[in-house]
Amino acid sequence: MTVTADGDDEGAEGAGEGDAPAAEKPEKPADDKPEKAEEAGSGDVDGVADGFDEDEGRGEEYHDDGSLVVIPKAEQPTPEPASDEEIDGWIREALEVLEDEGIPASYEGIHRNLMRESSGDPLTINLWDTNAEQDIPSKGLLQVIDPTFEQYHVEGTSENIYDPVANIAAACNYAADRYGSMDNVDSAY
Repeated sequence: MTVTADGDDEGAEGAGEGDAPAAEKPEKPADDKPEKAEEAGSGDVDGVADGFDEDEGRGEEYHDDGSLVVIPKAEQPTPEPASDEEIDGWIREALEVLEDEGIPASYEGIHRNLMRESSGDPLTINLWDTNAEQDIPSKGLLQVIDPTFEQYHVEGTSENIYDPVANIAAACNYAADRYGSMDNVDSAY
């Protein structure tokens, strides 16, 4: 998403609106890379991505005071896209949740936006833009900031912003409220 914390549209790596205090998190060693989800789409629609339990973004680190370590754009970690099969499963499960909630979206609209926002990496976190500087970095497949995720969280999905199904559902709920549908988003939002 590409709305800064104060509501202004900005480049393709920011999201949402409102300030939120940073949650204190311990530093994670730079060489400790999370493993990808084992499998996607077991057939159960429960609003949680199968095999996905990561709760920190790629390269996410915090100072002792709990504030995010902001880095130059050139040092942003390289995305590690999920497989096409995993992405397909997450989108399809999210679409079922969205349909149950009456939130409009299409496979194509979700896929187009998540590939632009994160290259298909559910652990993407923007560590360099104005949102990051304000301790509310954009996170996950559709680059949602915590206040937006909390406001547009879809009941029945994970409370974990990095969970692909929950991230997609919240982003689509936000896009539906602001633009009518994720399908109407063709650039940074």
